[in-house]
Amino acid sequence: MTYQEAYAKWQAADLPADLEAELKALPENQVEEAFYQDMAFGTAGMRGHMGVGPNQINVVTVAKVTEALAEYIDQNGQAAKDRGVVIAFDSRHHSTEFAIEASQVLSAHGIKVYRFSSLRPTPELSFAVRNLKAFAGIMITASHNPKEDNGYKVYGEDGGQMIPEAVQAVIDARAAIEDPFNIEKDEAESNVQIIDDLVDNAYLAEVKTISVDRDLIKKEGAALKFVYSPLHGTGQYIGEKALQQAGFTNYTVVKEQAELDGDFPTVKKPNPEDPAALSLAIEYAKKEAADLVVATDPDADRMGAAVRLADGSYQVLSGNQIAALMVNYLLTAKKKTNTLPENGAIVTSIVSSRFASEIAKSFGVTTFDVLTGFKYIAAMIDRFEEKKDYTYLFGFEESFGYLIKPFAHDKDAIQALVLFAEMAAFYKEKGQSFADGLNALYEEFGYFEEKTIAYNFPGVSGHQEMADLMTKFRDEKLEKVGNELVLATQDFASQTQVDRAGAVKKMPQPKANVLKYWMADGSWIALRPSGTEPKLKLYLGVVADSKQAADAKLAAYEKEMAARVQG
Repeated sequence: MTYQEAYAKWQAADLPADLEAELKALPENQVEEAFYQDMAFGTAGMRGHMGVGPNQINVVTVAKVTEALAEYIDQNGQAAKDRGVVIAFDSRHHSTEFAIEASQVLSAHGIKVYRFSSLRPTPELSFAVRNLKAFAGIMITASHNPKEDNGYKVYGEDGGQMIPEAVQAVIDARAAIEDPFNIEKDEAESNVQIIDDLVDNAYLAEVKTISVDRDLIKKEGAALKFVYSPLHGTGQYIGEKALQQAGFTNYTVVKEQAELDGDFPTVKKPNPEDPAALSLAIEYAKKEAADLVVATDPDADRMGAAVRLADGSYQVLSGNQIAALMVNYLLTAKKKTNTLPENGAIVTSIVSSRFASEIAKSFGVTTFDVLTGFKYIAAMIDRFEEKKDYTYLFGFEESFGYLIKPFAHDKDAIQALVLFAEMAAFYKEKGQSFADGLNALYEEFGYFEEKTIAYNFPGVSGHQEMADLMTKFRDEKLEKVGNELVLATQDFASQTQVDRAGAVKKMPQPKANVLKYWMADGSWIALRPSGTEPKLKLYLGVVADSKQAADAKLAAYEKEMAARVQG
């Protein structure tokens, strides 16, 4: 179907009043982008602008993909329908509306639906799927994206993002739906159960087990002073309860950012990866001389932090730095309390820092590298539980996602809040700051620095442009970057690693459109098109004997690779 045909079909449809008005007002130069395809749907679901048309998020596109999911559940039989689907949503515009739309479509199929009546974090949705033994889960969120966006994430029965085979079945079912405007809905929601306190209490009981050294918290927890911002999102209600039950009470919530508001009025982007998103919380912290600042994104699956330096200023930490600090503290605390297993393992993504891995190695803990996407960390957790060969201790991605205990199977900023506060108490007891602790780790393991650069490829031709660029890099076969030799090239699409002598080694990870280059100086470079956004991401990781040397390496690699990507 051409975009003109799709446009005409929507013009002839009986649309809700808001979409009908938007369709009539849609500028001609935006019609093709809104109608040329059904919004891309992958293992992370779909995410994009809210608006009219099949390539944007609206009640029609939500109903259509939910109908496809319902048909997939139908095919799995009555037992799957009885186990049902859990639905949660965040504070974005239309999130409540989309959650109810999905709920009514599923209910019309006779599928059991468990739904929260108000917003909840993504990790609690993941937990709820496991806790209720549901067949699937839906999270209405665009995570840390700008206010114009929303999204639809689908989870499998293990609480991780749905596996590729199931996603493909949903995609195929969606493609077969000819009339998305008249999908049957059960407006009485006769198969829907509201689950607020039931799941909240069970989730918080699990979060309570995150604390490792309770004696330390009793000693330092009440004195620890920090600032917390939920960035207008889901973290406040559950996050505050989690902190208080752990024993941390001396904190201030950023009042302006505690207001649930899909416009995110105090930030350009509600993303704790962005230092600007923490600026208001840092202003609060300066007034109170707080030890640290923590912030969670709107669906509370990512956590960012800033720590106080000796001169009273605040250093915003990277996701890799937070992970390294957490791994060091967690393993130190477990060793102290004799709870460190002999077969311990951490799991991280192929584009995350090696810093935490080196720290883990010093404790005799193994690191497993998986593809980007927390579903792969969840899959490794499942493997550990099945084979019982390793004990999961920690998982992280450089993009500010951490999971301490696997009662959720997605990144969990609520768990991270609790552990980060405990870690602050650890340094406070020693009379040190986070900066002191981080510098000590650098001195011991080397100065690791990383950077991610995202290049935008919007519009109809964007995906093809990214594909052409990846083909170009594969054909070029990089031998050197600057003056540094490439020792090995990993192509995750062919699942092979090729060294300078031409020796080929098979890699264990599933196929993915990622290239990674290992340099002679221990640095690495990776290229990966995003699965949910029209972006090509360039990842750089370096290690050196000093911060100055690491920064210089990073700048040199960035300059050359940027020229290759953009040239």
